[in-house]
Amino acid sequence: MEPEIQRQNAKPSPEKSPPGPDAAAVLPVTAGPAASKGAAKKLTLIPLIFLIYFEVAGGPYGEEPAVQAAGPLLAIVGFLVFPFIWSIPEALVTAELSTAFPGNGGFVLWAERAFGPLCGSLMGTWKFLSGVMNVASFPVLCIDYVEKLFPVFESGWPRNVAILISTLMLSLLNYTGLTIVGYTAVVLGIVSLMPFLVMSSIAIPKIHPHRWLSLGQKGVKKDWNLYFNTLFWNLNFWDNVSTMAGEVDRPQKTFPVALLVAVVFTCVAYLIPLFAVTGSVMVDQSQWETGFMADAAEIIGGKWLKIWLEIGAVLSTIGLYEAQLSSCAFQLLGMANLGILPQVFAVRSKWFDTPWLGILLSTAICLGFSYMNFTSIISSANFLYSLGMLLEFASFLWLRRKMPTLKRPYQIPLSLPWLAVLSLVPCAFLVVIMVYATKVVYLVSGLMTVGGIAWFFLMRLCKSRKILKFSNGDIGEVLGEDR
Repeated sequence: MEPEIQRQNAKPSPEKSPPGPDAAAVLPVTAGPAASKGAAKKLTLIPLIFLIYFEVAGGPYGEEPAVQAAGPLLAIVGFLVFPFIWSIPEALVTAELSTAFPGNGGFVLWAERAFGPLCGSLMGTWKFLSGVMNVASFPVLCIDYVEKLFPVFESGWPRNVAILISTLMLSLLNYTGLTIVGYTAVVLGIVSLMPFLVMSSIAIPKIHPHRWLSLGQKGVKKDWNLYFNTLFWNLNFWDNVSTMAGEVDRPQKTFPVALLVAVVFTCVAYLIPLFAVTGSVMVDQSQWETGFMADAAEIIGGKWLKIWLEIGAVLSTIGLYEAQLSSCAFQLLGMANLGILPQVFAVRSKWFDTPWLGILLSTAICLGFSYMNFTSIISSANFLYSLGMLLEFASFLWLRRKMPTLKRPYQIPLSLPWLAVLSLVPCAFLVVIMVYATKVVYLVSGLMTVGGIAWFFLMRLCKSRKILKFSNGDIGEVLGEDR
């Protein structure tokens, strides 16, 4: 994502001298094919803000099931309170660690630095799989909105073909590089939000504030699993952008500001339409399913507004898909640069400078998940992401204790005990998300975790026997004396 492109000479990899407590400052985290070039394209503040916005939200599309699950009041409270107990702590942790370790790989590097290569690899497994599951949900979400206008896409082969074609086309667009995301993200963000602003303005005279206090229809049982997963899905993934830290211009200064602005922007974008629609539209609670905002737009403003909102949904989906697929692909590139994955994953396209193998693998897995139920996709992605976030918060606290003198251009102004308190609430919420998971989600997540552990030992075998080629910037070797 790069409307403002700057070129910065690549720094040579540091010598492998015995590392001290602050060796992370000289890790070869950006080593690889791209770093060997004389110049590298960098993301600046404005495109980074919108990149984070699309990593997390992309607009109010998909918030409707919170009302279906628990009624208007709890949905509003959820989107008001959840940012303080989850989004802000996650964004603060991301800002500190991304500025301390400014290289591609992000959370994988943090876990490896804190607990060793197995944890780094397992973090990569959890976050990558949850990421591609999340990416898989966007073509599904797009078709859910389109089917409101064209019912032929509700089921059967037309729906399956539409998901396939949209996924492949968007991945091809991603292959052309971060430039595409950069030059279009700001426009996509503004255009996709405009129909919601118009709808909210038209709804003002029709709002009945007492409807905001409704706990839902009598006799309708609260669906806490759907409620928490909807909040979590709509307000997480703040740390995804860390996998592209090596692509950001002056990340030590840019990341904290971009994350702060993105948190405020995202929360406001969710709340304004939610207040407007719950206060002005009275329908059966069961109708608040994914895509209902389009129906609400028609009720409030007419067919033209519904069509406009549908167009906005498609544009938002493009931004969401591009941003998060880029994050997944650059995560694999970063893991390859660190020596956790084979070096082939660090190879970039000669034409577009993109990690083409990471894009290809992410797209293939994404297609496999695309035909699952939308709610099932969210639940599975959230569970794996929860495992990764528990490890991420643990890594954050342990790095503060393990490396107190590490240069942190941005540092949360709290002592370690208070940081533990800051982390406790979001970690408790993560446990709640995991407790409410279904047996299928437990089974799938367990199998994927076992598979991730087996993958780590397979890679170690391939490395020791030189079956595959790995980067010389193997972080496990660089930090070997530090453990």
